[in-house]
Amino acid sequence: MDSYDVPESTPRQCASSRLKDYFIGATPLQKRLESVRKQTSFIPTPPRRKIPQCSQLQEDVDPQKFAFLLHKQWTLYSLTPLYKFSYTNFKEYSKLLNAFIAAEKQKGLAVEVGDDFNIKILSKSQLPSEHREGKVLWTGWFCCIFGDSLLETVSEDFTCLPLFLANGAETNTAIIGTWFQKTFDCYFRPLAINAFNLSWMAAMWTACKMDHYMATTEFLWSVPCSPQTLDISYAIHPEDAKALWDSVHKTPGEVTQEEVDLFMDCLYSHFHRHFKIHLSATRLVRVSTSVASAHTDGKIKILCHKYLIGVLAYLTELAVFQIE
Repeated sequence: MDSYDVPESTPRQCASSRLKDYFIGATPLQKRLESVRKQTSFIPTPPRRKIPQCSQLQEDVDPQKFAFLLHKQWTLYSLTPLYKFSYTNFKEYSKLLNAFIAAEKQKGLAVEVGDDFNIKILSKSQLPSEHREGKVLWTGWFCCIFGDSLLETVSEDFTCLPLFLANGAETNTAIIGTWFQKTFDCYFRPLAINAFNLSWMAAMWTACKMDHYMATTEFLWSVPCSPQTLDISYAIHPEDAKALWDSVHKTPGEVTQEEVDLFMDCLYSHFHRHFKIHLSATRLVRVSTSVASAHTDGKIKILCHKYLIGVLAYLTELAVFQIE
């Protein structure tokens, strides 16, 4: 099967049963979400996209406020609209979350909610110092980048933050998810990334201009075997990857489906010429570039602040179209 012909993202099979029970049991708001999907300007598989540009955060926001997003492995979730959620009261939810954790008998844990829609679970300090900070055990962040069209289609009772990023143990993700699910009639779903979207990421991120930091461009393919699967790793010098992209790129400022296909086909042909292996018969499961790395199981690591907004915008798009 061609590595592009994956029908749609599916939940990660390795998620714990507890996590699934917490995140898939709430009312899905089917009619409202179907309306959102029909009216939003996002297209599931558009034939062309703009090449990510430098992040506007450099001009508008202190970069240090979003530094916590970089160089960490995040697990992605899609999140249905939240009912009666308040932006202005977001920080005040920490009191309710801490009360919920206490009621669940999660001793030694405390929740801290920030102004930028981030949540932390900390270990309570055992020392009697008021100024001693607890160790951060888990971090979560709500996101909706360039989702204005989506927000306009949701009634005033609902708030759309379709992308959620979590860093830490799944048990802690389940704790936070349970409270939001019960409080705002929403549900979380693990956001997998299929091979088709991984190939788009590889092309878009290879097309980005880097100032200094240049990492090896890497691909990982999985070959179903018995009794164990076989992984094939393919590493390319970043300058060679960029030269290949430039040779197939014909539309200034944009990436087209035709260019993505040609870019990947060239990689397949080169690999087959040297190793006589048809990578198109395998499954692409991970890509890694100077901008970011992403895995089909919904794990992502953002490496470059310069293109942070572009990466989050694409992930927001994927999250929107996983909502059912």
